[in-house]
Amino acid sequence: MGGEAKPGRGIKSWAQRHLNTGFAAGFLLVLLTYLVVSQQFAVTAPNAVTTKGSRVVDKQVIGAAGDAGLEKKRDQEWQPKAAAAEEPDKKDTSGAVPTQESPKRDDADAKPFETDGDKVVCNTDGPVSETCDLDGDVRTNGSALSVTFVPSSPSERREWRIRPYSRRTMAGVDKVTVAQLESPQDPAAPPCAVTHDMPAVLFALGGLTGNYWHDFSDVLVPLFAASRRYGGDVLFLVSNIQPWWLGKYEAVVRRLSRYDAVDLDRDAQVRCFRHLTVGLRLHKELSIVPELSPGGHRLTMADFTAFLRETYALPRAAPVSLAREPGRKPRLMLIQRPHYRRFENVPGIRKAAEAAGFEVTVASPRADAPLGETARAVNSHDVLLGVHGAGLTNAVFLPPGGVVIQVVPYGKLERMARADFGEPVADMGLRYLEYSVAVEESSLLEMLGPEHPVIKDPEAVHRSGWDKVAEYYLGKQDVRIDVGRFAPTLAQALDHLRQQR
Repeated sequence: MGGEAKPGRGIKSWAQRHLNTGFAAGFLLVLLTYLVVSQQFAVTAPNAVTTKGSRVVDKQVIGAAGDAGLEKKRDQEWQPKAAAAEEPDKKDTSGAVPTQESPKRDDADAKPFETDGDKVVCNTDGPVSETCDLDGDVRTNGSALSVTFVPSSPSERREWRIRPYSRRTMAGVDKVTVAQLESPQDPAAPPCAVTHDMPAVLFALGGLTGNYWHDFSDVLVPLFAASRRYGGDVLFLVSNIQPWWLGKYEAVVRRLSRYDAVDLDRDAQVRCFRHLTVGLRLHKELSIVPELSPGGHRLTMADFTAFLRETYALPRAAPVSLAREPGRKPRLMLIQRPHYRRFENVPGIRKAAEAAGFEVTVASPRADAPLGETARAVNSHDVLLGVHGAGLTNAVFLPPGGVVIQVVPYGKLERMARADFGEPVADMGLRYLEYSVAVEESSLLEMLGPEHPVIKDPEAVHRSGWDKVAEYYLGKQDVRIDVGRFAPTLAQALDHLRQQR
């Protein structure tokens, strides 16, 4: 994304075509080498939201140096996932799983460097994320966005460029240079200003954060997987820091780390650690793959939702049991989006759900609502119903054994819908039900007419690229549910709750 310049390619091809003498070719090769190496060592200016040193920002204390102003909190939590510009050699355009491909898992292996207790494992070949894990003498220089590994014995000099956001193709997130020096006496080793006893995790905000689903899928879940094993005794070094974001998710961040987050881009001190993780690893969308949990600490998505229940003191760890309380009505929360992908017949859906045996709450998400308030409201329900969108992320607060009903808009979006919510919901220990909108239930039919390609041939629209898929099926569509056709889905949800003990 935001393509990185690769200087020297034009010079090289020109030399191959027009220069025939060995001297000229040799000169140009030397020049090319210089340009490429200089580009690899260049550090771009950090795209940071600056903060004022050691002060409370939205209740989150951030350890930082220098003066600053606060960025306004973005009002995007309930927006559809934003498409992100890609780097020329990458193929991820939206931050979402491509609709024509199977969901990707970042399980590529990296070859470690290991000697005399030192260990460096950098993975830059995974399909989604790039990370480094370093054990030994590790030194960070935040203002230079660099990490230096000083080996305890002579070794090969190596260097990696890591984007510490969980999606390696994300524009607007600067890369961190990780360098392994040749020896303990290497003069390039910066002297330690602060030596820490605890490990650290270095990661970046920005990117697609500000969208509620991406907040969890891109940052909170991977951060939990990376840091939970430390029991709070871990320091977070945050590049491109967003004070409002740390304020919104303060309770979660505070339970993962008992220390103030460091504003890395404005941190002029060289900090030294014995263990550092650079970057967050996205296992798969909004979920955790137990086998990929670091340090042999096997974690699951059910562990993450249990962690959230503890964090927000949520009272319910199981849905209503109709077997034990046959006269009690289970509670269903219907999420009504503020714009596009709205339900056009909420009263009819509500009436049908009540006729099926549910007590129904209609919730219109508020971006400014405290997260604890949202968590408690969702946890008091047994079923979450909504059209595909960020609001379904609130499934993380449902009691295990509850039900999520995802209404998939018209347009062959089932693969994406299952990757974004279907599989994660199952991993949380919830029952997942899916209702696919027929063309007659979509506002696109009246808007475009039955002969429009968006109506007649959704597969062709998908082949044309993500932009048209997002424009029509996600950005211009509302749904009017056929309550008769929807009734069996409601019955399935009720049958599941009848089986709970």
